[in-house]
Amino acid sequence: MAPADDRVLIAGAGPVGLVLALCLAGRGHRVLVVEKLVGLLDQVRRAGTIHAATLEMLDDIGLYERLEPRGIVAPLVHYWDRGDAEPIAVFDHGVLAGDARFPHALQCDRLKVVEEALKTASGSDLIEIRTGTELVGFRQDHDSVVAVAETAAGEREELRGTHLVGCEGAHSVVRKQLGIEFEGFAFPDRTMTLSVLFDFDSIQPYGYRNYILDPVEWANLFKWTDLWRVVLPADVNADEDALLDDDVIEAGLQRFHPTGQRYEVVSKSLYTVHQRVAETFRAGRVLLAGDAAHVNSPIGAMGMNSGIHDAVNLASKLSPVLRREAGDAVLDRYVRQRRHVAVAHVQAITIRNKKLMAEADPEVRRRNRDELRRAADDPVLAREFLLRASLISSVREAAGID
Repeated sequence: MAPADDRVLIAGAGPVGLVLALCLAGRGHRVLVVEKLVGLLDQVRRAGTIHAATLEMLDDIGLYERLEPRGIVAPLVHYWDRGDAEPIAVFDHGVLAGDARFPHALQCDRLKVVEEALKTASGSDLIEIRTGTELVGFRQDHDSVVAVAETAAGEREELRGTHLVGCEGAHSVVRKQLGIEFEGFAFPDRTMTLSVLFDFDSIQPYGYRNYILDPVEWANLFKWTDLWRVVLPADVNADEDALLDDDVIEAGLQRFHPTGQRYEVVSKSLYTVHQRVAETFRAGRVLLAGDAAHVNSPIGAMGMNSGIHDAVNLASKLSPVLRREAGDAVLDRYVRQRRHVAVAHVQAITIRNKKLMAEADPEVRRRNRDELRRAADDPVLAREFLLRASLISSVREAAGID
């Protein structure tokens, strides 16, 4: 058999796949990225908060300086009880000044991350990106992977590489073909995500990042540069088309904040929230990263961030393998480190966040509010809280796993 092309194959050109491509190219390795979408920027806006730990990783590959002017620097995060005029607690990332190069979050949606990553990748001779090309299967042997890609016109081509990384989302073809179990559960409700053109600060002095507690209609409210992202719970038993009806959405927004005028909704999406982690992130020369490896509730902005962390971690392990400076066993360390983070940090935090938002027991709600106030008012507790929330703790803990 002819030797494998000296390149890594990546399925999926979202933030995870593109960051992985940039990290590998920065280490001198050739990369081929295949993406089934043609217009990568013609998507519904989703993730929009980039945590302090992730900002450092993006800075290392030259993306922070591109993204910071396109986003909003957000040093504060607010917790509210729905209907209250004052927040329960306000956490200031300033307490992380000794822990983080950028002691803040950046409000910048994932499409801007994709756009700037594509611009950066276009300047590299080591990165090839094929859009409108879907990975539909693959095979591997002891020294190569051969992926089967299909264009929108139905034409198929075999693409050879040293390794294949599935970064193509929760419905990953790579994970499914490997037969890897996607362990976990789905919450018994659904979530509505809206992009809204409205100045919520004109109603109430919100910060840029707001978690609003309520046992029936909790909410998340985040400022992006040109709009606000509103996340609301949705009835799991209702018809999807009915929930996405403009009048139904308008009624939900008016319950959230009555304005006397109709809201301008730019985008809307409805989904069931899953908490799942792949049984393993590796099978031979084929690996998983991002949503292909783990999915979670959006409360806490862990999905895109933890996926980018996967990409950076994997690149640091795969590069010495490609240079023949380390054996394939180092890739199992990637699995141990990042799967531990997915279970012990990302899953645990997002499950806890969702429970906090919708807690119904009055006594538990009171204790939760008291704990938030106490943590926000104590610099030591606030630092511990934000080290976890910004994923700095998870990065440090993973580094210690052999």
